Amino acid sequence: MEVEQTPGAPPPLIARRKRKPFDWSTAGILAVMATAATIVYFRDGRVRFFEILSHDLHLFFDVLLKVIAGCLIGAFVARLLPREAVTRWIGAESGFLGLLIAALLGTFLPGGPVTIYPVASAFVVVGADAGATVAFVTAWTMLGYTRALVWEIPFFGLEFVAWRILLSCPLPILAGLLARLIIRRMPHWEPKP
Repeated sequence: MEVEQTPGAPPPLIARRKRKPFDWSTAGILAVMATAATIVYFRDGRVRFFEILSHDLHLFFDVLLKVIAGCLIGAFVARLLPREAVTRWIGAESGFLGLLIAALLGTFLPGGPVTIYPVASAFVVVGADAGATVAFVTAWTMLGYTRALVWEIPFFGLEFVAWRILLSCPLPILAGLLARLIIRRMPHWEPKP
């Protein structure tokens, strides 16, 4: 198995297969897009087609800038976090406490997916194990306080949100434990020494 390795970077803790920039999933998405574009062009006319295309291109470049910013945040986090501290606190040997710390980080770290996923990737690069990273992302998804404050409490009320959060609290830890169990059973995902 080929492992991606950036020159001058520390060796990766988890072996990753080298990915091609164009694969079958990309081809499938492009085929669906071309089919939909053709249908819109012939059904709604040229003017409507270009109106939709210009709106979609505007949205694409708007999201692209956010993705670039998120990836830069992830790269900076990977450079700023000390590998020893990350390995000690949320690494493979951190045990239950590591999952708890990762879940708390995911709960209180603000931002959207464009920010959170690059940060999670940076955690893996600097020494977090897959279980802690899964707990981090799951906690952000299920317990993130910003979404609760901005969206859930105004729509559902405090009592509903409090019960939802209370019932969801163990899920990031359980997801992290399950991820660690799966990783141990799959030798090609084992951390490198």
